Amino acid sequence: MKEIVNVETTLRVPKWTLKKRKTNFSISNLFLYTSTVIVLFIIACAIFPKWIAPFSPTYMNAEYILSKPSANHWFGTDYFGRDVFSLVIYGSQDSLIIGVTSVLIGGIIGGSIGALAGYIGGFVDVILMRVIDILMTIPGILLALAIAAALGPSLFNIVLAVAASAIPGYARVMRGQMMSIKKRKFVAASCSIGTPSWRIFLWHILPNSWSPLLVLGTIGLGTSILIGSGLSFLGLGTIKEIPDWGALLSQGRGYLTVAWWISTFPGLAITLFVLSINIIGDKLRDSFDPKTR
Repeated sequence: MKEIVNVETTLRVPKWTLKKRKTNFSISNLFLYTSTVIVLFIIACAIFPKWIAPFSPTYMNAEYILSKPSANHWFGTDYFGRDVFSLVIYGSQDSLIIGVTSVLIGGIIGGSIGALAGYIGGFVDVILMRVIDILMTIPGILLALAIAAALGPSLFNIVLAVAASAIPGYARVMRGQMMSIKKRKFVAASCSIGTPSWRIFLWHILPNSWSPLLVLGTIGLGTSILIGSGLSFLGLGTIKEIPDWGALLSQGRGYLTVAWWISTFPGLAITLFVLSINIIGDKLRDSFDPKTR
């Protein structure tokens, strides 16, 4: 029979080190699972608000105006007697639409610009990257604010404003990936056997360059929701009967001394969602980065 070699004895690793690593790993997983549950719950609230919200967001009850959080109204009521918990659930719809749509638009446009600049290079790279450099000199929130103020308050305009502020980051990441991958040996091997350039780009370079863009898009989802909520807070968001999270914050800021819950709970919803998305994005980055494996 072959001898079974003890891994701890062979590698000379102290037992306390192994226990510490196991503990850290379990805590990391706990944060990840908790974040996943929070994100899935908020997505479910946006998709099925009627099944989760106890009241209609437009239902007003004069008897419960500015009522504190209680068993009947978990998050209290606002100055119209509306249930704040129901408003937060229904407000997640526009907030998620702004975040997801702006990430998709910004990722597609920015990724395409970065892919062209990195793969073609030369004069095309210089022109496109100088335009991106000009956009990067303007802070994202200021760029989105200028675009939203120029176009006017609407859901479509706020999505365009947030997406435009995200384009430079996606373009830079995609360009770097393209320039790195096109110098690898498998690309040179494909060129040596006469593979067309468009086929190399579509079948060899592009599939190997999307993972950093996915991680950036996941983290950028939280940033997009923050920027969209900021624009709504300033009055540049959607004008509807059912406000999004940023508009709820703005509506409750005048009642902080007498009804703190109107602004507090939408703010907590934004904080929890953005924090959970960032934790998931960090985990994705670690999974795709071979240096951390």
